[in-house]
Formats: sequence, C-alpha cells, structure tokens
Amino acid sequence: MYPKVQLLIDGKWCDAASGRTLPVVNPATGETIGTVAHAEKADLDRALDAARKGFAAWRKTGAFDRYKIMRKAADLLRARADAIAPLMTMEQGKPLAEAKMEVLAGADVVDWFAEEGRRAYGRIIPARAPGIYQLVIKEPVGPVAAFTPPKAMVRPETFKESRWVSPVNAFSFPAEIETLFR
Repeated sequence: MYPKVQLLIDGKWCDAASGRTLPVVNPATGETIGTVAHAEKADLDRALDAARKGFAAWRKTGAFDRYKIMRKAADLLRARADAIAPLMTMEQGKPLAEAKMEVLAGADVVDWFAEEGRRAYGRIIPARAPGIYQLVIKEPVGPVAAFTPPKAMVRPETFKESRWVSPVNAFSFPAEIETLFR
C-alpha cells in the first residue's frame, strides 16, 4: 500500500548508495508503513552532477515549454490526488479530506508559478546618458537544491520548487515529490 520511496537521480530510480533507509511511521498507530531511501553525500554528489547535466538542457528550454511541463505536473497531481491523499493521511495523521485539499492546493500553486514563468519578461532601464542601453534579461542561472521535512509532502515543496523551476532553474526534487509523478 505504501510505496518503497527511492531516490530519483539522473532519470533513474535507485536505492541510496549506502543502502540505508528511514522508516515511515504512521503517527496514529506507531506502525512502520514503509521506508524512504536515506540519501548521503555520495547520493547528493550524484544528484548534483545530474542536475548540472539537466540544467544544460533546461537552460535551452523556452519559457512557454517550461510552462507546459509545469502544467503537466499540476495536472498529474490533480489526477492522482485520490491516491496521494491516503498516503499523506497515513504518514502525517491528517484527515483525508484535508490531505486531498492540500494536494489540490499544491497543484494550484504549480499552475500559478507556471503562468508566472511563461511571462519571464526582461526590461529596459533608463540610462543616465544618451546612447547607453541597460537591459535586464531573465535567464536560468543554475541548479537549485532545497530540503524540507520528509513528512511535509506537498505544500512546502510545491511553493519552493514551483517558484524556482518556472522562471529559470534546473531543480532537484526530494524523493517524496518525485514519487508522486511516477
């Protein structure tokens, strides 16, 4: 019922290099309901290398194409809300209706940032002297890594990742979020 949560590194699902896992405990029963791969330095180094490779492609992806990718992610969250919500209830102890609402709200956040990202406009800043042009161009600057508590499955991640993914950056998602899109 609860998935074996692995690491997604360089497009491949894998266990932690060390083989270590962390238990996922149902707070209502104290029962271990699953495991999560425990990433360590070797895994993070592999993820960073993969993010650098992915960034080379993401940097060349236009704002409208990034928008479409993020909209697809939001659509997947909505389509899978009924499957994700019970997992959140088991691992967080929150009511099922609240968990589903959180998934749907997370999808709305991804949509919002997708829309903002497709309008990644630059601007021209008035110069102090004639014949001088000052331009601001928004472009990807590099990979981003972000860490959140493992039991905070949807909302914090969608706020953080969407904000950084939509306009400019390659991003490395925590395993919990990647599992949602399997």
